[in-house]
Amino acid sequence: MTTRAPGVLLEVEAHVATLTLDDAPRRNAMTPELGIALRARVEELRARDDVRAVVLTGAGGAFTAGGDLQMLERLRQSSFEDARVFMLEFYSRYLSVLDLPFPTVAAVEGAAIGAGLCVALACDVCIVAEDAKLALNFVQLGLHPGMGATWLVPWRTGAQRAAELLLTGRRFDGREAVRLGLALEATPASEVQSRARALATTMAANAPLATRGLKGRLTADREGLRRALEEEARLQAESYGSADLGEGLAAAAARRAPRFQGC
Repeated sequence: MTTRAPGVLLEVEAHVATLTLDDAPRRNAMTPELGIALRARVEELRARDDVRAVVLTGAGGAFTAGGDLQMLERLRQSSFEDARVFMLEFYSRYLSVLDLPFPTVAAVEGAAIGAGLCVALACDVCIVAEDAKLALNFVQLGLHPGMGATWLVPWRTGAQRAAELLLTGRRFDGREAVRLGLALEATPASEVQSRARALATTMAANAPLATRGLKGRLTADREGLRRALEEEARLQAESYGSADLGEGLAAAAARRAPRFQGC
């Protein structure tokens, strides 16, 4: 049997780049390796002068199923400080999409779960499938939210709605994501890619200097996000040492409800 490392595909056409998270057999689960590949593509795009907008999507009919559960199991064996530093670097790889100097459009089909949904929210605009499977389910695993969830979700939805989504971890679809302010449009799954590309093409047709300047003004408050990420990394590192996370991961693997003890 041959295997290949997860990667990120890059296509450029008519000033629009498409970045595709490419680990379809695992629904583009967020591993350190996939994050490294994404950051490398971001750096490649930053050095090009023929790109004016970017579409970010996932292969195989899914955006990303979220953090790799095997990675979370390994982190349970790490020291607090090692886990904290690891998480900060992990966040930075995936949130490197914020460093792109031109507009970004997330094209979300299928699953966008936990940290995966946060990466979509880091883009300027989200186009989602009506039947997309979306959740910010960190607490259902016994894990404090990460990947900027505690900053990005209130920024998009407001404080009360963010509290409801993060504290319940419930699932919702693309139609509700639009009503919540987490996405711009919900379309049939077959139209997500074409609609995202059409929107990116419209943005790419505008004056590049003006668009880049505007992009800088519209981007999230990076200092506020940085502080949130620091605190998330600390609290996630605490979660890795808890019995509750072990129970959450076991329950997820067995497809049963977790029985948390608060320790």
